[in-house]
Amino acid sequence: MGWVIGLIIYKILLGISLWSIFKTSNRNPLLIFIPFYGEWLWIKILGRKWYLYFPFLFIPFINVFIFWLLCVETSYGFKRYRLWECFAALLVPFIFFPILSYKYKEPFTNPRLLPPYKKSSKREWIDTLFFALTAALIIHAFYFKGYVIPSSSMEKSLNVGDFLFVSKIHYGARLPNTPLTFPFVHHTLPFTKEAPSFFTGINLPYYRFPGFCKIQRNDVVVFNFPDGDTVSTVFQSNISYYTLVKEAGRDRVWNDRATFGRIVYRPVDKRENFVKRCIGISGDTLLIRNRMVYINGKRAIDPKLLQFNYRILPNPLIISHREWNHLGVSNDDLKNLFNPEYGQVPLTHAMLEKVQALPGVEKVEPLIEAIQKGDSRLFPFEPKLYPWNVDNYGPIYIPKKGDTLWLTDYTIPFYNRLITTYENNNLTKENGQFLINGQKTDFYICKMNYYWMMGDNRHNSADSRYWGFVPEDHIVGKAFYVWFSWNKDAHGVQKVRWNKMFKVIH
Repeated sequence: MGWVIGLIIYKILLGISLWSIFKTSNRNPLLIFIPFYGEWLWIKILGRKWYLYFPFLFIPFINVFIFWLLCVETSYGFKRYRLWECFAALLVPFIFFPILSYKYKEPFTNPRLLPPYKKSSKREWIDTLFFALTAALIIHAFYFKGYVIPSSSMEKSLNVGDFLFVSKIHYGARLPNTPLTFPFVHHTLPFTKEAPSFFTGINLPYYRFPGFCKIQRNDVVVFNFPDGDTVSTVFQSNISYYTLVKEAGRDRVWNDRATFGRIVYRPVDKRENFVKRCIGISGDTLLIRNRMVYINGKRAIDPKLLQFNYRILPNPLIISHREWNHLGVSNDDLKNLFNPEYGQVPLTHAMLEKVQALPGVEKVEPLIEAIQKGDSRLFPFEPKLYPWNVDNYGPIYIPKKGDTLWLTDYTIPFYNRLITTYENNNLTKENGQFLINGQKTDFYICKMNYYWMMGDNRHNSADSRYWGFVPEDHIVGKAFYVWFSWNKDAHGVQKVRWNKMFKVIH
């Protein structure tokens, strides 16, 4: 309904702005108010070829760029060519054009019939750069985004050094929370360690434009780090702020600048980007037993290149470094394998079979945490109530929009952060009674859909097991294409993973 109201307001403002232009051009001004036909006539009045403009008005976000072009062409029809006049036509056309038409009584002429305006070479460069930058920003903000895999949590499905395209239109592009930001950087200004790249004075509410599809189980998804609302500028997302507070205490984290740097807040769209596989969608119940994932009581489909950690017996050194690399084990993983305190290596099923067949290997031992062996690092951080670990976890229900979440001492560890941080409510407890925004209640109606994300490198992935649900407003897009891949462990031309290039992600 909101977009219908927006369209009506836009057509009214456009009608006021172009009324005199249509009359001067012998067109009925009332035709402006007909969706798309008014814009068709506007293009004709400007003397432009319809096929260069009109078809693109039907493409979301690109149509904004086309609208700006038409506004600049209209300013030329008033013989307004200066840079500030073009910017006025771009930024405030619904004010600029009526002022020219009604206050200054400026005549409008088809810009194709006017003598060509001679631009300086400097002005030509400014115009070209501005429109190129604007087009690139629209594509980056609403269509596609580049992403580089920084960690091994998705190995071997996605390797460190893979360059991805992330589609924002699959699930629908988000309206930016922080529209005033330095272009093409994420949360920190270039050549600085702490300076924010965004201005929080204008903070827009969450809105997602319609997409082609909904998130499906096993989709590879890029999203903003749910635990990244508050971060240490030294540790960033490598160690969650909340983990630092648990380990070192809040006072030290906030006051020990030498160790932790500044503690800063980041809005949703400026939190660190993570890439994981969506294991559970809203409304699912997830259970992990002996490493195997079950969704709604049924065994989940494993990713083709799923990895778990194993111990090689009697000694991993019986296999040469070159042989390990040939098997696909990275140098970083080999450091952990040869470290006597760790002694583990992640292997896919195919790699496991090859290692088992090597001479001298007596046993490849799977490493599985025992049931009821609780890990305090895992969500919901209550090992006495929920003695879960990475291999034996749940069952846990993933909330969906409209769910009634009943609040008890047993359930509140799951929903506390959802209610307060993700959905911006004040949650307290007085005399055994929960209060949300000062109102006594024993339930909460969920406002968003939530998802459960896990890495394919299951024993080497910080994922939903560690920080819980991923809210829908944190979803950036679908990772769908690897266009380049760089192997830092190789040498020369072998650094390029030719077999990974131009591959659709599954």
